[in-house]
Amino acid sequence: MTQRNGKLTFTILSISLLTVMAGAAMAPALGVIRSHFADQSSLMVQLIVSLPALTIIITNLFFPFLFRLMRTRTIAVTGLVMYVLFGAGAFFTDNIWIVLLLRALLGVSVGMIMPLSTGLLAYYFPPEEQPRLMGLAAFMSQMGGVVATLLSGLLANISWNSAFLVYLLGLPALVLVAVNLPNERLKTGSATMEDAPDYYESETGITKARKKEGRPVASLMRFAPSVIGMYLQMLLFFIFPTNFAITARANEALTGNDITLIMVGLDVIAAIIGIIFGWMMKNMGRTVKYMAPLTFLIGYALFAMGVATPLLLGGAFFVGLANGIGMPYLNTIASIKGGKDAATTVMPLISAAMYLGQFTSPLIVSPISEALGGGNSPYLVGVIISILFLLQAFVSRKYQALGVR
Repeated sequence: MTQRNGKLTFTILSISLLTVMAGAAMAPALGVIRSHFADQSSLMVQLIVSLPALTIIITNLFFPFLFRLMRTRTIAVTGLVMYVLFGAGAFFTDNIWIVLLLRALLGVSVGMIMPLSTGLLAYYFPPEEQPRLMGLAAFMSQMGGVVATLLSGLLANISWNSAFLVYLLGLPALVLVAVNLPNERLKTGSATMEDAPDYYESETGITKARKKEGRPVASLMRFAPSVIGMYLQMLLFFIFPTNFAITARANEALTGNDITLIMVGLDVIAAIIGIIFGWMMKNMGRTVKYMAPLTFLIGYALFAMGVATPLLLGGAFFVGLANGIGMPYLNTIASIKGGKDAATTVMPLISAAMYLGQFTSPLIVSPISEALGGGNSPYLVGVIISILFLLQAFVSRKYQALGVR
């Protein structure tokens, strides 16, 4: 890899470090924030975490239009400046309505940079490098979650609003983007799969004949399995952070710090998988497609069995594996389907599906869980959705095998 390519890769990956922090970074500080705004409803406080996801989705849907108006570096720099200003800006106010407005605008900034964090990898690097690069992007995203979670918790011990200073982590990425990212209008309508490894034919539905013809690969119908898969991936994953800290308290042998360490450990496992993901795609072939649904199924089945420490540790391990495998897999296949057009076609859809899953997970899981009797029932819902996710993986392969485009 040339020095220029190395700098460009690191610059794009630095954006991935920030994207997961939109809502999750505030989760450890939510208790302190709730105490400060004791006169407000619980819903108002919870919106501090969930509201950015909604505006991210809306911005993602308008990203192709935004792309026509602005060049790549301009979009990235604008998004990162907004990220720092609106993210850290909540430190300077004591008004819940202004805090929520800043959180909504933070979501707009993430909606601007999220498609670039993976789409630019597809534009600047060949298909055979996508598994390794998407694995590294997943690693950076997970490590961003680890750092943000720990730092936000520490800052919240100083004051409720100090936690928002965690968004100053966007400043190094802003400098890297301003210095290293080319400011060009990416060419569209010219992406092909000609250089992609043959293995991806069965995963993307693109045949050797079409590869040789060099026809554009962008097709909304072809993106549907990846978009649906990403929605189910995030719908499943967010069952864990929205329920684990509550249900694990029933285990009297674990302290609050122990529970936090288990949750951080899950992110570390996912990050480690990101490092070796390129090797997995190369050596494990088509089985990778089914590993995320299966490991989700095992993890939530263990959680549903009880709160004994071995069950909690085992469940967290397998859910971490599922998140570490599913995210880079779906991004890899989507980026290869989209080719050089990925940043303006499939990646905004993937990003929207990701945050839609995050936003709707508690809205779907909680009512069903309450109907089942509470307790560990959220994890029973996780088992059911995992089975649906597995079926979706089989159906999408059949969909492509039949030549449906």
